[in-house]
Amino acid sequence: MLVKMSTRVALLFLAALQVASAMTIAGKPNMMIKPYKREPLQDIVTWDEHSLFVRGERILFFSGEFHPFRLPVPGLWLDVFQKVKALGYNGVSFYVDWALLEGKQGHFSAEGIFALEPFFDAAQTAGIYLLARPGPYIQAEVSGGGFPGWMQRNPGLLRTRDPEYLHATDLYVASISKIIAKAQITNGGPVILLQPENEYSQGVVPEFPDPVYFSYVEKQYRDGGIIVPFMSNDARPQGDEAPGPPSQPAAVDIYGFDGYPLGFDCANPTEWPSGYLPTDYYALHLNQSSSTPVSIPEFQGGSFDPWGGTGFENCAALLNHEFERVFYKNNYAAGVTIFNLYMTYGGTNWGNLGFPGDYTSYDYGAVITEDRLVTREKYSEAKLQANFLQASPAYLTAVPQSNANANGSYTGNGALTTTALLGNKTNFFIVRHAMYNSLDTTNYTITLPTSQGNITIPQTGGSLSLHGRDSKFHVTDYDVGGINVLYSTAEIFTWKQYGSRRVLIVYSGPGELHELAITRAGNARLVEGSDVAFATVNDETIITFETSSTRRIVVLECGLFVYILDRNEVYDYWVVDLPDDATSGNYTNANTLNAALILKAGYLLRTVKVADESIALTGDLNATTALEIIGGPPNTRSVSFNGKDLQFKQDHFTNSVMATLEFESPQFSIPDLASCGWKTIDTLPEIQSGYDDSAWVSANNPTTNNTRLSLLTPTSLFASDYGFNAGYLLYRGHFTAKGGNSSVYLSTAGGYGFGHSIWLNGVFVDSFSNNGNYQQWNQSYQLPGMLAGKTYVLTVLIDNTGLDYNDQAGSSRMKFPRGILDYSISGMAKSDVAWKVTGNLGGEDYQDHTRGPLNEGGLFAERQGYHLPGAPTSSWSDSEGPKDGISTAGVQFYSTTFDLNMPLDYDIPLAFSFGNSSMSSYRVQIYVNGYQFGKYIHNIGPQSKFPVPQGIWNYQGSNYVAFSLWALEAAGAKVDDLQLVAGPVISSGYGAVQPSPQTGWTKRANVY
Repeated sequence: MLVKMSTRVALLFLAALQVASAMTIAGKPNMMIKPYKREPLQDIVTWDEHSLFVRGERILFFSGEFHPFRLPVPGLWLDVFQKVKALGYNGVSFYVDWALLEGKQGHFSAEGIFALEPFFDAAQTAGIYLLARPGPYIQAEVSGGGFPGWMQRNPGLLRTRDPEYLHATDLYVASISKIIAKAQITNGGPVILLQPENEYSQGVVPEFPDPVYFSYVEKQYRDGGIIVPFMSNDARPQGDEAPGPPSQPAAVDIYGFDGYPLGFDCANPTEWPSGYLPTDYYALHLNQSSSTPVSIPEFQGGSFDPWGGTGFENCAALLNHEFERVFYKNNYAAGVTIFNLYMTYGGTNWGNLGFPGDYTSYDYGAVITEDRLVTREKYSEAKLQANFLQASPAYLTAVPQSNANANGSYTGNGALTTTALLGNKTNFFIVRHAMYNSLDTTNYTITLPTSQGNITIPQTGGSLSLHGRDSKFHVTDYDVGGINVLYSTAEIFTWKQYGSRRVLIVYSGPGELHELAITRAGNARLVEGSDVAFATVNDETIITFETSSTRRIVVLECGLFVYILDRNEVYDYWVVDLPDDATSGNYTNANTLNAALILKAGYLLRTVKVADESIALTGDLNATTALEIIGGPPNTRSVSFNGKDLQFKQDHFTNSVMATLEFESPQFSIPDLASCGWKTIDTLPEIQSGYDDSAWVSANNPTTNNTRLSLLTPTSLFASDYGFNAGYLLYRGHFTAKGGNSSVYLSTAGGYGFGHSIWLNGVFVDSFSNNGNYQQWNQSYQLPGMLAGKTYVLTVLIDNTGLDYNDQAGSSRMKFPRGILDYSISGMAKSDVAWKVTGNLGGEDYQDHTRGPLNEGGLFAERQGYHLPGAPTSSWSDSEGPKDGISTAGVQFYSTTFDLNMPLDYDIPLAFSFGNSSMSSYRVQIYVNGYQFGKYIHNIGPQSKFPVPQGIWNYQGSNYVAFSLWALEAAGAKVDDLQLVAGPVISSGYGAVQPSPQTGWTKRANVY
């Protein structure tokens, strides 16, 4: 039962809950333990000031952000996890979108494509730890920041102690926490951390930051069974919720902060403004949370792009491999050991789930593209960095040094900055340009402290060099399985120990000279390649080389094999963990770090198994490539790739196994959309004479609970007041003309990129097309002549591009309404107009539980379910599809069915491509097998290519495709050049993809 409490009573109640929670921690009811001092609720995931421990072992949590709801194909989640694992990452952070799970208040559902259990299973199969971030508020560029549309009607102050707000979150948090609790590592699952709030970093209420509110949120999750550590993601490093003194009782276990130093403007991808590199992270950490690891749960892995932006390829260029080299390594210089990159796989804002500042694609310029390709150089660069850190356990306890005098330090060259992390033995030095955006080439020598004293490098002559936007890791006294690398100026990719052999892989960029020195290494010889020099100084073997496209292998008497590669070549190398014991499964741990195979294999390696001197690999190819396995059994008997046995040779000196992976081009064809045999129907019958809207919702609420705006109209015309929270909205205003009614004033709101069109009794009046910069539009329009005493209907179609997010606690930004905010017809009172409104059929009692509460909008065809497979199209008119177009303003609906027969064991992305060069204003919605997978706004852009993943497509079977075409101009519109196009052809060892559920059409009750 819901009982309203006064604010004072509510605060006393919350305080009591907080005390009760403190008293009962760890089953010790008499211990008054403050939340910030609470005993651990479990002993599997622990931490100190340096790093996390899992089962007593220090780990680097190197993570990528991946949202399952942006890839509504559970059959592909393992594919993404394996591509993340192949980077050398061992973690994934994920949000949960409340709006998709409680589309109607009080009705929580997490089933089908919204179930999280398959996500957890896939993570566990791949060996990926999870950081759960269920909100309720997530921001994440989703509609409402994750708040369901019905929260627009909640009178409470959002993200505050207000009981109206807190009660609204109870069902969701109780439900989602129980689901996540079952997947905690304590129950054998992959979840090791949970974030109970999101960027709780600014507020517009006096209580901000509010320990009462934050304690309530934490207790919700603890009551739901969450016992893994809580962590935060402060929007910037300002110390909110960090463990601290009793004066700050509402605290997480591990403090973390976000960093997006280059922001979100992709228009000038080659320009890095000065002053944007954050060099104070470690100093801030010492002041704010010195008892916890340096944690950055969101760091910039790309950028979102707005309506009218320049496209995600520009974002990928701005936040490219050079950005990773400079900005990521700057974070390592601060000692980060919990590090999550947002995004690592972005996915798609399908089905109206995006916020109004972003379009359908959420590619984000991430290392894995929207269509799951790993072709960007930034993927390979991230792989080099993650593998180095995973192979360097000394990094986890090395102490960052002050940046105060870093310019010129160690090098004596003021053009360079050297930052240091000093350990008990191993030291790490990161060299970059002092002007981090410099494009200069700078030559230098560097004097580094070692166990043999300070050494100026290179010792054998010449100089090191730094080229433009780059950073270099130099190491001293680096342990390679008991062999001491006294120093290396070449960067380390990884090292492994196989019996008595150690394999060390180093690499360098173009035009560089490097030195390595190995202590008591004995004789050195070059067994592959050329142009490597050796010297001995004070019992140290020095290896000197310049970058070459030809691989070199040096073997030292101590049993160390040094592979010297250039950076482009090392991109083709992979470190693949071996499946481990029953306790740790496939998770990266000390055993797999030392025993994992190093392989050269081209495009992608997924898994490896070694048993009985046999090696079984799975992976993907985009071309025929050489396979080399370093570290396999000395007497390998068989090698297979994707289940096929390979002919191979084994070099019994290096133990390397060599074979060829053959890429075979498959035969396939893509349907020509122009000749598919389309059916079409008018999907705006609402403007026709005699249309009956008696079944529509009457917009007659005289008040609104929306606290963002006061009503300017006699009754509310805010769409969410009537349960319509996503997609296209339709209004019909009935009135009797009085004479002199020559114009109408409309104020509409739909979010950035929205538009509207207006008709009077079927006669087109005008449209607002937008240019991507307006969330609201106010304008007067001339009306056609009307006869006094005659009844008229004003029909308004509005595109809702999503609800605003709510980044400030206590703000009502999310409640900014969609629909008609104000109107007036000249010569009439506002009360003379009676309004009807509709959106998706049923509003919050949405019809399609397979695809969720946001997939449908208010078009006639959507309300009828005609976008679903099996729609009764036989009586519709024949058409050649959207290229036929329409000759006047309106909305036409097109559908077709065709088969795909894509080759098995290949991953071939498919996308719709719009090549229309006309200047007309029109909007298209794309549906594939019932899923709305694209909103194309021709006059705004920038997106013109819309990937749709396998699993939404039936790659071996029938597919139902539909388009809505909304022409906003009197002359109509047509889509001249719409194509279905195939992306790169990837031969894949992933296996069959289970299609997502594709519930078909049935006649709907109470449809109109």
